[in-house]
Amino acid sequence: NPQAPRPLVEDPSLEGKETPGLQTWLPGHSEDHRVTIGRGQKVLLRASATVHSLEIQSGGKLVIADTHRPILLRTRHILIGAGGEVHVGSPDCPYRGNLTISLYGRSDDPDTEHSYFGQKYIGVGTGGTLEIHGAPKLSWTFLNRTYVFERSWGYRGIIAHVLNPRTGEVLRDDRFDTYRSQNESVRLADFLDAVDPGLVLVMVVNDEASNNLEDTARNSLSQLGSRHIRTLGFRFWHCLAAALSAVSTVTQVCDSKKAPLISVYCPVWNGAYISIDSQSNSSIVELAEPPQGWGPGDRIVVASTDYSMHQAEEFTLLPCPGCSATQIRVAGTAQFLHVGELVDGVDMRAEVGLLTRNILLRGEMQEKCYGHHACKFFSFDTFGGHLKRGFKAAHVSGVELHHMGQQSMGHYPIHFHMNGDVDEKGGYHPPTSIQNVSIHHSFSRCVTIHGSNGLLVKDVVGYDILGHCYFTEDGPEERNTFDHCLGLVVRAGTLLPSDRDGKMCRDITSDAYPGYVANPRQDCSATSTFWIANPNNNLVNCSAAGSEETGFWFIFHHVPTGPSEGMYTPGHTEHTPMGLFINNRAHSNNRAGMILDNGVKTTKANNKDKKPYLSLVASRYGPHQDADPFKPRVPARIHRFIAYKNMDQGAWLRGGDVWLDECQFADNAISLTLASGGTFPDDDGSHQQVVNSVFVGESDNRGTFQPGQVWGPGGIDLKGRSLPRAVNFPTRGMQVYDGPVRVHNCTFRKFSALEGRHTSAIGFRLNNSWQTCPNNNVSQLTFDQVPVTALSAVLWEVGPFFSLMQRDGDKTALLHDTDGSLSQYPGAYLVKEDNWLLRHPDCIDVPEWRGAICSGNYAQVYIQIRNPASPVMQIVRDEYPDRPLTLEGAVAKKKHYQQFQPVVTLYKGYTVHWDQAAPAEVTIWIINFNKDDWINVGLCYPRGTTFTILSDLHDRATKVTRKTATYAPTNNRDKLQHPHPNRSYYYWEQQTGSGPTLHYYAHIYSGGFSFCSLKGCERVKITAVIPNTAPQQLHVPGLPTARGAPPWWRCPCPANCPTTTWYGNTHADYCYSVSGEYL
Repeated sequence: NPQAPRPLVEDPSLEGKETPGLQTWLPGHSEDHRVTIGRGQKVLLRASATVHSLEIQSGGKLVIADTHRPILLRTRHILIGAGGEVHVGSPDCPYRGNLTISLYGRSDDPDTEHSYFGQKYIGVGTGGTLEIHGAPKLSWTFLNRTYVFERSWGYRGIIAHVLNPRTGEVLRDDRFDTYRSQNESVRLADFLDAVDPGLVLVMVVNDEASNNLEDTARNSLSQLGSRHIRTLGFRFWHCLAAALSAVSTVTQVCDSKKAPLISVYCPVWNGAYISIDSQSNSSIVELAEPPQGWGPGDRIVVASTDYSMHQAEEFTLLPCPGCSATQIRVAGTAQFLHVGELVDGVDMRAEVGLLTRNILLRGEMQEKCYGHHACKFFSFDTFGGHLKRGFKAAHVSGVELHHMGQQSMGHYPIHFHMNGDVDEKGGYHPPTSIQNVSIHHSFSRCVTIHGSNGLLVKDVVGYDILGHCYFTEDGPEERNTFDHCLGLVVRAGTLLPSDRDGKMCRDITSDAYPGYVANPRQDCSATSTFWIANPNNNLVNCSAAGSEETGFWFIFHHVPTGPSEGMYTPGHTEHTPMGLFINNRAHSNNRAGMILDNGVKTTKANNKDKKPYLSLVASRYGPHQDADPFKPRVPARIHRFIAYKNMDQGAWLRGGDVWLDECQFADNAISLTLASGGTFPDDDGSHQQVVNSVFVGESDNRGTFQPGQVWGPGGIDLKGRSLPRAVNFPTRGMQVYDGPVRVHNCTFRKFSALEGRHTSAIGFRLNNSWQTCPNNNVSQLTFDQVPVTALSAVLWEVGPFFSLMQRDGDKTALLHDTDGSLSQYPGAYLVKEDNWLLRHPDCIDVPEWRGAICSGNYAQVYIQIRNPASPVMQIVRDEYPDRPLTLEGAVAKKKHYQQFQPVVTLYKGYTVHWDQAAPAEVTIWIINFNKDDWINVGLCYPRGTTFTILSDLHDRATKVTRKTATYAPTNNRDKLQHPHPNRSYYYWEQQTGSGPTLHYYAHIYSGGFSFCSLKGCERVKITAVIPNTAPQQLHVPGLPTARGAPPWWRCPCPANCPTTTWYGNTHADYCYSVSGEYL
């Protein structure tokens, strides 16, 4: 049975007569009564009261008596000044009675609002003390058994149990739908005839059982002692308990037709009783742990386990004397499926959160919205109460907050504002904490932490919230811990651009430059359950179970703003190591389970940057020791994270060293995307990785059909199921973007492509303009129920979501299969089928992937151009002059420069053409080269062009550039590969315009995952002076590879790995070799 509250005992220390100086206070009821508790006044409130306001000044103290009678205290506000104290219970003696503090008032009331706290508040001033401790109760847990949606006839008919009278054990049970079928009557009669002597039969009619209840079954029940079964009519309720003797005669009968919602107690054997509850519209729910402190009348919420957060459901607990220690009975039945088990290896158990507490802080609300800008977006009153602190000591536990928060800045259910260090570091013993609190139907966030460090937020439930729920405000907040916190049904609010949905983003223009038209997806639309503005905070055992946008969002403020201005140096948070992130989960979010990306705009809107203040902007994360980018890197570790049923991304993580371990992903449109810094990783040498993790494409959690959702065939069995985004959206498990990325020892399960909907266990980001690093590696992969078409299919699939797939990143993508566990060919690369910069005749075509498996040595060149920046570049490998690769550039066309980022085969020659006038400035960076790697590149310029060419070494971290050589022209190709110190050569055929051709040679080791060498990026800068009479376009034959190429330039067919286990076809049929050998 759920644990009952302990008997209520009034603490004699709170009696006015027995505690010197603590006087009983009975203020009565008057909304005009302004109460001040001054120095030396220590009072005990023992009965309900209504006052205008309550101020506890220095030396004053208010204690709420723990009585058997409920206490309701109504007031417009409570102000606890410096040295003032309010106590409700204590950590050692929690409050056991029922207390409600109700904050009343309208936003347009004539009362003067407080300059700091505003209106309708509990305010703790600097030096004030607030201690509230309600009865301990389990905050939230998980379902331990799937709670299945049952229509009203789900348990219709006659339900029968056969019991052992000595032990109470249920030996047999069944349900007979005698409303629907006459055959059910026959089955019921057979069941009754088979009851052995000496047992107890218990029978209940639920909902309706008379329609097809035949005489055979009625006679059997009559013989067992039922007086009412023959006259059973439509939706008559009836129960029977019959004890059979050793010779099958009925020795004890309990026969009742009492109305529903009555419990019938039947004596059946030697003083034993059976309780038959007639609550037909109720359900038994199995929990993962005993629900300590829960009782009849309490309200709970069960989270969605589908894509829509709106499938969360509230229930009221009912008495359940027959429940086990981990069971509860709730009124009503579920409308939706709520999973309570691991599905395909992923923990999808629904969270069950307690909403009711014995101490309630609430805002009194009007029936509808009035006189406020929020009424444009909400039909209901959003002017709730709020609690704000600047305290000496504050500890809140065992409290329910209902209708708290306001759609105005700084007024939240719980708000820690500029409190500095609130743990031992700040001299707080014990550290400040919020524990065992439920916050629901809130109008502005759950818990806000601003300029405060070291706060413990534990065992908190936040449900049905406007705006970010658990909110760290603008960057200085560090060392705070969110432990076992649950947030679900988090909706958009109006306060910040990141809170707003699309309509709010377009309609609220106060912080934007006049005339600016917002782009909601880029500027706003980031409502999150956990909004973390500094990575040095701890999130452990938390659940983000449904938000309008994202579950966990790590965001970066380049500089702090508002009251926090100047609290850290620019860029501090972008380099701060991440705190603990362990055992967290995110599901049912409309956008992503987790995002680590973006910053907020910390400057006001102006003519040059018209975006709203605090709207989303780009940012990059690279964690280093002491937040110093010149000190060693410190990986951000994401351990045992679960993401399922998120509408778009399970997780989108952009940064330097971001490492995931033992994670689980399932049923997301795209389970995981690891992104680096785009053109260059901002933290060169770092990499991202996911290891020891599970990816499930379409699990056995099929969801619940409801009108308006995306529903269609899917999964291995092609049954109907809920789907993300659209029926034909190409779902992916691990999405490879730029890199470098490492995927190791991961399992991919149940990815299956359908006609018209492509699926890939591992695939590339589609419609991608950016580079793909040749150091993206996979190893020790396992595939379970994944056919060959879904292993890495849809690499380059044209479809309705991704246009023609002709962007630069689509054309240049590749992936390194280091051990053959993906392709069966150790050391091979997956490349696009028509990219002849990378492939060669011995590559293995894989039509299902629209790609090829190749062996080779690959690196990148970045070609930056200026004056003009508009040309389209065509690069051709000199061995295949009729198979060029056309690139349009990765940078927006409005920029003053353009950059092309092809991946190339090392030890080869290439020629670059332009579709219009050749650029006057070209910089070529060699990327992912190691010492002694080289290529030749020729650029097409018209006759008469003169060049200034030099090489340098550029350190991107320090911004220091060191010149290394100048280039002189030569008509002797051999000189290209034999430069002198500080002097190199370029080949230039003046008559044809072929050239300049340069030999790009890496002089310094790069090592690890670095894009550039340990001393900086090696590059060549070309400045061309082009005659005015030169043609706008020039195409010349490719330049041959320089003589003396090493013998490994020819790339043979990759070697097959016969030991690899696959769940589908192999690629052996596609491999051929000109030489007839596998090497």
